Amino acid sequence: MSQPPLCRIENLSVTYAGAAHPALDTISLSLARHRSLAIIGESGSGKSTLARRLAGLLPANAATSGTVVWNAGAEVQTDTTFPRSGRDIGYVFQDPGASLNPVLTLGEQVAEGAVRHLGLSWKEALSHARDLLEQVQLPHPSALLKAYSHQLSGGQRQRVAIACAISARPNILIADEATSALDTITQAAITSLLDGLVRESGMTLVFITHDIALASSLADDIVVLKSGQLVEAGKATNVLSNPAHAYTKSLIAAHLDLSTPRLIESVP
Repeated sequence: MSQPPLCRIENLSVTYAGAAHPALDTISLSLARHRSLAIIGESGSGKSTLARRLAGLLPANAATSGTVVWNAGAEVQTDTTFPRSGRDIGYVFQDPGASLNPVLTLGEQVAEGAVRHLGLSWKEALSHARDLLEQVQLPHPSALLKAYSHQLSGGQRQRVAIACAISARPNILIADEATSALDTITQAAITSLLDGLVRESGMTLVFITHDIALASSLADDIVVLKSGQLVEAGKATNVLSNPAHAYTKSLIAAHLDLSTPRLIESVP
C-alpha cells in the first residue's frame, strides 16, 4: 500500500496587495513523501510564491485562501501548527550571498539551526556543522567553521546555504532557483549534490526552476505553472515524454536537447 502524501494543497490562491491578478489561482496538488518534485514555469508563473507558501515565508502583503493539510506521521495537521520553517522545512534561496550573514562565521550560521531546533549545545552544534560542511563536499571543513561568506566562491556559498538548510534535519528541502545564479559546471555540481542529499536522507525535495532540462535530471514528479495556474502535473517521465498541455510542449520545445540546459526567458 502506498504511503499517504506528505501534504495536500487544496484550492490555494495567493494575491499580493495592489496586484491586478493572483500570483496563484486555485492550485490543488499533493506532495509525495521521499520524492523530488520540480515546479517549473517561466518568470512570474507563481513558482516561488507556491514554495514560500509551503514554507510559511510569504510577506505580510500576501492574502491567501485555500487549504494546506500536512500528514505529520500519522497525525493530520493544518499548517497553523506544521510545518515549522527551519525545523521541518529547509529553504535554499537563489542568492546565497543574500541569505548568509556576512558578520557571522560559517560555523555559527550552520550550527544555529541545530542549537535552536535540535537542542544541541554550541560545542555539539559546531561539530555537527563541521560534519555538514563535509557532507556538502566543501574542502577543509574544520577551517571553514571560522571563515566568513565573503571568502568563498558563489558555488561554495551555495553549499554552505544548503548545509544551513539541512542543519535541523528537516523532512522537506526547498531549493528555490538555487542554481540559476551559478555557472553551468557549478550548477550541475549543486544539482547532483541536492539529488544525493535527499536520496541518502529520505527528505522530500521541492525544486523550483525555470529550466526544464534541470528538472528532467532531478525530478521524480513535475508540476507546471503558467500565470499562477497549474496546467500540468505528473511523473516526470510522463510529463516530459508525453506532455498534454500546449504550454508544457512549448517549454520542452525550447530545449533542442534536454541534456543541455538553456535559459527560458519567455514562451507563448
